[in-house]
Amino acid sequence: MKKILTLLIIHKDDKVLLGLKKRGFGMGKWNGFGGKVDKGETIEEAAKRELFEEAGLAVNDMEKAGVLDFEWASFAKASAGQAGPSEVWEVNIFKATDFSGEPQETEEMKPQWFLVNEIPFEKMWADDKYWFPLFFAGKKFTGKFVFDGKNNIIEHQLHENSGSF
Repeated sequence: MKKILTLLIIHKDDKVLLGLKKRGFGMGKWNGFGGKVDKGETIEEAAKRELFEEAGLAVNDMEKAGVLDFEWASFAKASAGQAGPSEVWEVNIFKATDFSGEPQETEEMKPQWFLVNEIPFEKMWADDKYWFPLFFAGKKFTGKFVFDGKNNIIEHQLHENSGSF
């Protein structure tokens, strides 16, 4: 079973807007803005809504950059018929360069601008350092990352995608 999620990253000139997750899953990590797709919502609508809820920004224009599947070792075991949950997270990644408003801290996220060459990868999810270079190069991509119980990558695939998703 797949859980459909979104991740929207603001990239403006030589800067990127990330948010420090203040609660819940991923707390203490820098990330883009996003989350689950509500019933009746498109993934694009969900990405825009999440950005507004988490940083107070409205997106004027965005494009889909990638689709990544995430599993944790216990999920992979379940797929092989062993005990444990069998959920895979499909994260649809969007890039926005045109937005309205000023970033605002919320209960969930603390937004901050970073220069592209100063992104704090050591304080982000381990997969980010693999796909962010494709993102910044304007490439489309798909991939899969499998994590162990301590969020270390134990398997990954990443492909440039020249077509549509």
